[in-house]
Amino acid sequence: MKPFYVRELSVYPVGRRRIFLLAIAVLASLVANFETTLATILPLLMKDLGMSLTVYGLLAAGSVLIGGLSAGVGGILSDRWGRVTLLVPTLTVTAACNFLLATVDTVAGLFWVRCLMLFIEGAGITITASLVRDFSPRLGRAQAFAFWTWGPVGASFLASFIAGFTLPLFDNAWQSQAIIMGVVSLAMCAVIVWKIAEPSAALRAQVLDAEEAVAAEEKIDAGRVRELFRHPHLWAHVLGNTGWQVLYWTFAIFGQTILVEAFGLEPAGANRVVALGIVLNAVAVVVVGRVSDRLRLRKPFTAAGTALTVLTLAYFISMVGPGVSPGHVTAVYALLFLFMGVAYVPWMANFSENAEDVESRLQGSALGIWGMVVRVMIVVLLVVSPMVVSAGGWGTWLAVALAGQVVFLASMAAFKGDWRRRPRVTEPETAV
Repeated sequence: MKPFYVRELSVYPVGRRRIFLLAIAVLASLVANFETTLATILPLLMKDLGMSLTVYGLLAAGSVLIGGLSAGVGGILSDRWGRVTLLVPTLTVTAACNFLLATVDTVAGLFWVRCLMLFIEGAGITITASLVRDFSPRLGRAQAFAFWTWGPVGASFLASFIAGFTLPLFDNAWQSQAIIMGVVSLAMCAVIVWKIAEPSAALRAQVLDAEEAVAAEEKIDAGRVRELFRHPHLWAHVLGNTGWQVLYWTFAIFGQTILVEAFGLEPAGANRVVALGIVLNAVAVVVVGRVSDRLRLRKPFTAAGTALTVLTLAYFISMVGPGVSPGHVTAVYALLFLFMGVAYVPWMANFSENAEDVESRLQGSALGIWGMVVRVMIVVLLVVSPMVVSAGGWGTWLAVALAGQVVFLASMAAFKGDWRRRPRVTEPETAV
């Protein structure tokens, strides 16, 4: 018996119905990221609990590691039990945990609540990526993943927007934001529960090149995860992209701090620079995803974006120090986010398609393994980067991130896929 909220489709949705279900999956990505956002209240939380940044880094590392384990297990279980079966409980329970967060009054209490929240959330984010794949034939896969990446961006914007207007109303009490996030998250979860659906296991097992109303009612075996471990090119994807993610998460966690400490920008100015970079990245992923889908090419965009990131990052590192104009820093930082956007979404589509070609029934497992490895890297980053910066400055740590980009560029030699567009017979156009 399936839970009441599970709507399993035996015919693949097309047209506006597919776009709507894809939008619900993107909304689920936003909720999964929003309900665990802590950045907007972190300064107030640290002051209230008497917690240093070093202690928070260790706390965050431990909780992210728990989330990484959850991402791997959740991806595997979603292939066996269904996406929605797991997704709805993970979203709603994590949202409710925000009310528990509001009661925290010790560092130890914060640690255990964050571990609980990230353990549940880790599986949720992986499942949303799997749902996006399920509702995006290859002709629109890159653009669909582009909108999925808006989940973290939209969550950060929504949390900052709400905090900016409501914190003064509650005398800057950080607990108010935890409660508001819980209420808003549960409201969005209600929409998701009401409208979400998923293709049946038999439909998920089919590799769809373009949009078509395919019917599949037979039951199939979920597939064996060990099949994924036998293919070196999938490991090249996972480990190579983990190297790429070092730079992304360095900027996501320490972006404003780097701009303030390494270039002498004011905090407000640093936030404006980061905001500009995020906007350019959000635009780039959609535009490049659209072009990548129309040309049916992934690797050239990923290679070009990564090569440009390497060159720009090397120049950015050479700029580290006082005396650089804010406009100069802004331009280079914004270009880094632009070029990362060019590289990322075509890679996600390429990884999804490569994993699909190996075993189409194990998309959730493949994405879950990737999510788990990336979160282990984030744990290492949170622990090691402060020590490296203390010893050699931000330029030294950014050089480590540069090496990660080079590793990713080299790993592309193992990826499957075309470098040039193949001539083909007329094929149907489809939106995302």
